[in-house]
Amino acid sequence: MLGAAEDLAIASGWAVVSETATGGFLGRIGEAMRRLTNELGDGPTGRRVTALSVAGFAVTTQLAPEEQVDWRVRGAELLRLLAQRGTGLVITVDEIHAADRTELSQLAADVQHFIREGLPIGLIFAGLPAAVSDLLNEGVATFLRRADRIDLHAASIAEVERSFAETFEGAGKTLGPELARNAAEGTGGYPFLIQLVGYYLWQEAESALGGLDTAAVNRAVAAARRRNERVVIEAALSTTSGRDRDFLQAMAEDHGPSSTTDIGKRTGMRPNAVGNYRTRLLDAGLIEPAGHGLWTSQSQDYAST
Repeated sequence: MLGAAEDLAIASGWAVVSETATGGFLGRIGEAMRRLTNELGDGPTGRRVTALSVAGFAVTTQLAPEEQVDWRVRGAELLRLLAQRGTGLVITVDEIHAADRTELSQLAADVQHFIREGLPIGLIFAGLPAAVSDLLNEGVATFLRRADRIDLHAASIAEVERSFAETFEGAGKTLGPELARNAAEGTGGYPFLIQLVGYYLWQEAESALGGLDTAAVNRAVAAARRRNERVVIEAALSTTSGRDRDFLQAMAEDHGPSSTTDIGKRTGMRPNAVGNYRTRLLDAGLIEPAGHGLWTSQSQDYAST
């Protein structure tokens, strides 16, 4: 989704800075803005970056001190140059669940400042649902509460199957209907798993001499599920309580959607407690509705192991 948003921005003539929220990401954004500013304006020559400050608020260079500008000043300078050209800047930050809150707060505060000045900037975050909820609720920046939140719910297996088939066909690679269906079913319709299965399936296709077969699809799905467990499920489960996990363990007994009535019986929870834990897990992105009184979770297989 971030890639699609970036493509739309670029197609509209906007500049894009894409980052992942690992340590020092704010400094890397600042350095990217510096390079863009120099490309658009009469940037100084002979500049060579020697270090980035840990918090990312400044860039240390071999220029005179007066040239070593504040992060916000550099951003404002770039945005004014872009505004003169009728465009703007989109900053995307992935995996905000791993972000340092100090850096995140500073980025949010500076973007809010740019918005108040009427400068053309867009900010797009992506991360685990619980992290997004925390970000919007904990007051990192009040204006973030007005952000549009987009939850990526499961796609239909038929849509995923069609997407896989069309993508491989368009690249001149063969993925038969049955194999496409098996790969699609392996994703469960979950967005990140769709991306991962597609990636590993492509790797299999690149190395296959005689074309893809069932074994190759199974390897791709298994690799995707292992990575999904490490990156998404383990991270989400690390913030859950014992009773949250009891709820998920009770769901793991089902091979399809679980009913709140069955969850209550298996855990011994009263209906209001089931409702409370259901809401917590829904906010964390660990479960999602599957019909009236029914819930499903991509962590069910994981919890049952």
